[in-house]
Amino acid sequence: MDKKEIASAFNHGKALITFITGGDPDLETTEKLLYTMQKAGADLIEIGIPFSDPIAEGPVIQEANERALSNGCTTDRLFDTVKKVRENGTVTIPIVYLTYINPIFTYGKEKFMKRCIECGISGLIIPDLPFEEKDEIADVCKMYQIDLISMIAPTSEERIQKIAAQATGFLYVVSSMGVTGMRNEIRTDLDAMLRLVRNVSDIPTAIGFGISNPEQAGEMAQKADGAIVGSAIVKIIGKSGKDCVLEVEKFVSQLRAGVDQA
Repeated sequence: MDKKEIASAFNHGKALITFITGGDPDLETTEKLLYTMQKAGADLIEIGIPFSDPIAEGPVIQEANERALSNGCTTDRLFDTVKKVRENGTVTIPIVYLTYINPIFTYGKEKFMKRCIECGISGLIIPDLPFEEKDEIADVCKMYQIDLISMIAPTSEERIQKIAAQATGFLYVVSSMGVTGMRNEIRTDLDAMLRLVRNVSDIPTAIGFGISNPEQAGEMAQKADGAIVGSAIVKIIGKSGKDCVLEVEKFVSQLRAGVDQA
């Protein structure tokens, strides 16, 4: 199955990247949300593979992982759901997985990448894979033409340029220290981080962690090539369960408007 190149998400102005946890509250709702977020203006979707120990996540996404796992979501069932929306043509924008390294190793690296290709997954974000250890999986990603998306954080400092120079797909710029979650203010000197990136690479950049409203999304998109919103969407899903779809559509439409002001 052809996968959508990640670069296409950044070809028409500033990109809106949205995140949901696969299988939260169930896989049928996940299927609806993938279509709905594209319809509302998302340019790229991150899907979190539910995992029992999501160390980079705050309480909102941790609880989403617990709901998904308790409702029977498995890696294979999530692959099948993504494959379905690709085959029926309801979702055509790029999709990337956010997962931890353990589920990939448990599944089998090559088997996992083959299923990514089969289901139209374009890239992987692996929060617990340090840049210095990325060779554990980079070769097999390259073999199957799956972008291994790198992250830079305020603590990356002198490593920022090294990471950026080798990045593929897009560069995930972590706006704040700590775990994922909504924040009232983002105080990191993101402009300085982005200048370091631009010195060595023209790869698209997107800022995530802490964006909670359309205004913040627009501010981050002004600085970078796109904005990533996760916890604020997952919070809506957690509150409304299977009835969340229309609320998510409204919120993503508002985020789209905010990013378009950038």
